[in-house]
Amino acid sequence: MSNHPTELQKTGPELRREREQRITDAIALKPTDRVPVSCELGFFAAKYAGVPYSAAYYDFDAYLDAYRKTLRDFQPDMAFTRPPSPGKALEYIDPKYMKWPGYGLNPNTGFQAIEIESMNEDEYDLFLNSPADFLIRYRMARLHGGLEGLSMLPELSNTNWIDPWAAQDLAAIVINPRFEAVIENLRKAGQEMKKFQPTLDEFNRILIEYGVPQLYQGGALPPYDVVSHSARGMRGTMLDMYRRPEKLLELCEFLLEKTLEKPMPPPNEYGNLRVFMTNTRGSDDFISMKQFQTFYWPTFKKLVMTMIERGATPCIFLEGTFTSRLEYLLEFPKGKLCVRLDKTDIFKAKEILKDHICIEGNVPSSLLQVGSVEEVKDYCKKLIDVVGKGGGFILGPRSSTDEVKPENLKTMIEFTKEYGKYSG
Repeated sequence: MSNHPTELQKTGPELRREREQRITDAIALKPTDRVPVSCELGFFAAKYAGVPYSAAYYDFDAYLDAYRKTLRDFQPDMAFTRPPSPGKALEYIDPKYMKWPGYGLNPNTGFQAIEIESMNEDEYDLFLNSPADFLIRYRMARLHGGLEGLSMLPELSNTNWIDPWAAQDLAAIVINPRFEAVIENLRKAGQEMKKFQPTLDEFNRILIEYGVPQLYQGGALPPYDVVSHSARGMRGTMLDMYRRPEKLLELCEFLLEKTLEKPMPPPNEYGNLRVFMTNTRGSDDFISMKQFQTFYWPTFKKLVMTMIERGATPCIFLEGTFTSRLEYLLEFPKGKLCVRLDKTDIFKAKEILKDHICIEGNVPSSLLQVGSVEEVKDYCKKLIDVVGKGGGFILGPRSSTDEVKPENLKTMIEFTKEYGKYSG
């Protein structure tokens, strides 16, 4: 399976259990035999196997084989994978907020997110007072070309629904060609989803077969990021911080409340519950420290603390630069979460967070893409020597590895396994 000699003698379930324990101990700041190594595989598996990225959406057999080959040759302790997706189902609902290989993009081009303002600046009260009505008739209709006809529905919270003729009014709507298109698109998408499920099940079996731990059992996004990414958009949210700050804060609190109302996902087979989070628009790159303290941190801190109190381990991807805000992370309990660093100064992070929070990162994707094998080794050695000292460190790439050199990625993984051993 792996070129690492000791791993060749172990089964997938044995490796999975061993790696799970190594990752769990590193996050809890407990001693480990060596520095764990993580890796984002994404579309790299398709590139490595010589199949188009679009196979993830349309050629499932080829994509599954690509992941088998990649996991056989590259075996990190944990991997952020990109499961296959039902391309045909997505086509029917036509999400305007994304393009993917083979649909709107070149078959060998990675996934692209498109930011759309699905909520206008004068619709805060509509969302806050009638969330179901807003999310179905406004947001869903705006975000999906195949569901545009949902906007024809009468207000869902309107008491007119109690009238005896409400069903007749609804019947008149559903035979309108615009609404008939919604029903047909959902029907076809549902059929494709049903056909796709065995593919997803097989992908998960492959991860078990090759000893890859289930990385996350659930996810929870910071309220401000939800507003900034998928409601008002970055531009709208930044304007609202000045024009209607009270409404922005109210919506962030509302989204936090709704997020915390959701049931917690079940733990994995080892009893661990890792929750994926991001911290994107709260970085140094997007908002000032004062704005971070006012709009971002209060609800984000409550979210993280509640996840920890409920027995989960937040795994936070600090996208962009978070260097000036590292001290805030000390407000979280010791050994209860992991932060993955992108452009943040990881050596400063070690100085501030050592003996308190597990750090993951941060081999530059550019180095893995254009650097030499020796340069990769040198960078990994520095990370292990400095950030790995005393434990509480998981070595991995900063972000996407879709376009990196296979030999560099393999070097990052294998060198860490050999050099990153702890004595005793």
